[in-house]
Amino acid sequence: MAHVPQIKIPATYIRGGTSKGVFFRLQDLPEGAQVPGAARDALLLRVIGSPDPYGKQIDGMGGATSSTSKTVILSKSGRPDHDVDYLFGQVSIDKPFVDWSGNCGNLSAAVGSFAISGGLVDADRIPQNGVVSVRIWQANIGKTIIAHVPITQGAVQETGDFELDGVTFPAAEVQLEFLDPAADEDGAGGSMFPTGNLVDELEVPGLGRLKVTMINAGIPTIFVNADAIGYTGTELQDDINGDPKALAMFETIRAYGALRMGLIKTLDEAAQRQHTPKVAFVAKPTDYLASSGKPVAAADVDLLVRALSMGKLHHAMMGTAAVAIGTAAAIPGTLVNLAAGGGARSAVRFGHPSGTLRVGAEASQIDGEWTVTKAIMSRSARVLMEGWVRVPGDAF
Repeated sequence: MAHVPQIKIPATYIRGGTSKGVFFRLQDLPEGAQVPGAARDALLLRVIGSPDPYGKQIDGMGGATSSTSKTVILSKSGRPDHDVDYLFGQVSIDKPFVDWSGNCGNLSAAVGSFAISGGLVDADRIPQNGVVSVRIWQANIGKTIIAHVPITQGAVQETGDFELDGVTFPAAEVQLEFLDPAADEDGAGGSMFPTGNLVDELEVPGLGRLKVTMINAGIPTIFVNADAIGYTGTELQDDINGDPKALAMFETIRAYGALRMGLIKTLDEAAQRQHTPKVAFVAKPTDYLASSGKPVAAADVDLLVRALSMGKLHHAMMGTAAVAIGTAAAIPGTLVNLAAGGGARSAVRFGHPSGTLRVGAEASQIDGEWTVTKAIMSRSARVLMEGWVRVPGDAF
């Protein structure tokens, strides 16, 4: 019996924020995978080790969580005033599909450094020492991100003393600016609140009429008050992820919210759109212990937020959801803003399962419509391994 040999594809395994992913340059992918379609999806599924009915991704680069089942494809940008085009693929763990419907805010922190190291940023832009502002076109959602990447001795600086809750070791700080996070692909202001309301009542089977804030900023997100669904906002992963009934409830909220937001046309479509929208629950500050055992004091945060990604409670906070949190917190009257005490604010520090995170947003109301010009947060990134990833030659 003839066996097809494995092929080698240049790749880099990088931690960005509280996520990890396999990064590729578009030009390094096999020809059939350089364009969107079945071949590309099949290749990335095999790289990550999905679909895996055991849920472990043992035969691939994935880490069996939504935070570690990620892929990134970068190419030099042909768009004016942009350095690199960034395409993100969220790979399902147990199902055979790649979700291209949204961005990964955490991995956005690694895009600039990979682009610089991979020769996708013009060499004359890189100082011997200083900071490079890499302009990124986020191709999934048609938005601009600016990553401020530190440079030391002509190379990307990855080590440093910036600490990020949810990441064990310190590293160099990378500041991210998400420009016009609620704009559409053509840059027009659009439906930051798809229903036109800051708060809606969403009819959810088993829960009745649930107050929600549904927002398109960073990533489509459905916010609900923790006490309305029987929680306190201090929950850790094991409190939610080990409870099938709770997970089913959140998926029901997500599906009905997606339908109300116009992201899907029928409830059945929600299963094929796992990455978006996100569901998060908010609460007023209270003391709790983070997953590391570190105490988080009520006085140190403005509110508490827990969010689900790919059907499970996230161990920290998705970067794109943090943009949604910061934006919603800046707009008086949203559930997020009310949990933070109400009123106008330009930044918010929230408690999540691993600790705390600060995110800022510049929001204003023009002719009765809310707009946000940018959201800002700091993350870090570090290359973990580089070389080649191998997949069977007939895998795609």
